[in-house]
Amino acid sequence: MWTLPNILTLSRIVGVPVLIACLWWPGWHAGYAVGFVFYALIAVTDYLDGYLARAQGTVSKLGVFLDPIADKIMVAAVLMMLVARADIGGWHVIAAMIILLREIMVSGLREFLGGIQVSVPVSQLAKWKTTLQLVALGALILAGALPAFPWVHTVGLVSLWGAAILTCITGWDYLRFGLKHMD
Repeated sequence: MWTLPNILTLSRIVGVPVLIACLWWPGWHAGYAVGFVFYALIAVTDYLDGYLARAQGTVSKLGVFLDPIADKIMVAAVLMMLVARADIGGWHVIAAMIILLREIMVSGLREFLGGIQVSVPVSQLAKWKTTLQLVALGALILAGALPAFPWVHTVGLVSLWGAAILTCITGWDYLRFGLKHMD
């Protein structure tokens, strides 16, 4: 249980409240800067935990269970915080909602299919969605640290919409796969 990949996954979950605390006060540019660094570290551990588990042959049931949960906790918390602080506002909230709702739907689908011993493989497109989502959230956090560079915020919003579009496509793919296993 206490393998390095599992510790990295758990550190992502434990790190989310610290990240959110950094983003709590709008206009506190230093908090957003620290939050961006913390977010980048959390994002790197997302890659490292899976890579190390496979490379070391220490893939565990706990890691397989916790990894997607850690991802969803971070994404949901950051999206909610950025919406609450108006870093994501107006029509862009729809993109955030699409991403959040898909995460909930896929989690429920995986839980249902796991109960009938059906594994849901992660598609390459879903990996691209995750990457674009991480870039979007990172850019939106960084934009709070660099208000003199509004293009960073624009990059974040464009990436958020790109992630939302890929979210719809991959969510539909997962749902079609899941429906084949339902009575």
